[in-house]
Amino acid sequence: MFFLTGEYNHQIDAKNRIRIPGKLKGNEESLYFSKGTNGCIFVFSEAAIKEKLEKLEEIKFNDVEKQKGLRAFTKSFQLVESDGQGRMIIPSKLKEFAKIEKDIVICGAGSHIEVWAKEVYDEYFADEDVDFDKLFNSLDI
Repeated sequence: MFFLTGEYNHQIDAKNRIRIPGKLKGNEESLYFSKGTNGCIFVFSEAAIKEKLEKLEEIKFNDVEKQKGLRAFTKSFQLVESDGQGRMIIPSKLKEFAKIEKDIVICGAGSHIEVWAKEVYDEYFADEDVDFDKLFNSLDI
């Protein structure tokens, strides 16, 4: 398994198009976009989304809370195709969810890509340098 890493600053154009860096996108011509945690958009390759969905299939039908989480997550999925120049259109509902206006940050997050409004990203990581040791130690590696 390989891990997606790195941080890239970009802008969304007037037609809601972005260009996901090749180091993150690889040769994928289409990716699955969905609501993500903390106000970002998750972006998955087909292989990564299949792996996640296989794990989600283990949720029991009578686990009401997890079923609602499953439904909220999976109903937000949208398959996005690249245009001839490698750009992808962020679905308007997801753009609104993530509060994206112009400046964005695209980053690798292990098994998936995240797209953030720059302002939301900067606020989320405002204490990263101060609390880096605490954040790192929480990983328990």
